[in-house]
Amino acid sequence: MLNRIYISSDIEGTCGIAHWDETMLGKPDYEPFRRQMTAEVSAAIEGAKAGGSDDIFLKDAHDSARNIITTELPEGVQIYRGWGSDIHSMMSGMDASFAGVIFTGYHSSSNTDTNPLSHTMNLGNCSVKINGIQASEMVINSFAAAMYDVPVLMITGDVGVCEAAKRLNPNIYTVPVSRGCGNGSISIHPREAVRRIRETAEQAVREGLAHPEKFKIDMPNKFDVEVEFVKHNLARRASFYPGVRQLGPRTVRFSSDAYYEVLRFFLFCL
Repeated sequence: MLNRIYISSDIEGTCGIAHWDETMLGKPDYEPFRRQMTAEVSAAIEGAKAGGSDDIFLKDAHDSARNIITTELPEGVQIYRGWGSDIHSMMSGMDASFAGVIFTGYHSSSNTDTNPLSHTMNLGNCSVKINGIQASEMVINSFAAAMYDVPVLMITGDVGVCEAAKRLNPNIYTVPVSRGCGNGSISIHPREAVRRIRETAEQAVREGLAHPEKFKIDMPNKFDVEVEFVKHNLARRASFYPGVRQLGPRTVRFSSDAYYEVLRFFLFCL
């Protein structure tokens, strides 16, 4: 039986984060939140191991992809740092060999108000929709896992992204650690977040390994993607990608029956 677990880790949904300086390598406010990100990832790994996984693959999936302090992680995990320059992006290394996915430190999408740092992939767009649904990185990456028939077991992050995960599949385990409030963030205590993540990951993996069908994401038969960019020149540039139609000065649409092609569109246009 497969028991490999894939973990994709971001930072803007890490407990307590409220400002971009806390997420950026080299900024003075970054170091404590880098450590909290690492602690939350470590808790997810420990929980996954306790839940029955002995093969864990971790993708550092934020910005430089060089955020997690690897020496502070539990042993027995493969760590993918840096970017693979492939269509999977935050899910590089994903394939059909995994039994489940865990997202840590994930955040709400652009065009939402549930995280002061809400965005989707970058700050160049103000809205990304898939089949009319506001698409966060969680949605994009959940479909990337589903493309290989790999279920999503758990997500940690802000309240908004956790609620969005429940709309994808109500069985997904969630650990909301903060909620956006204007340009600020209200969070639980960082140590409480770590404890909850460890406990929930154990439950999620144990149940996911026993009943993977409960956590499957239903893949649409067709994908209609609409991106509204912040600047009109980005929409014009994207309009030259094969199959893209420009709807307005800042908005383009791309449609495909294959999610692989959607990921390719995101790689080159988003």
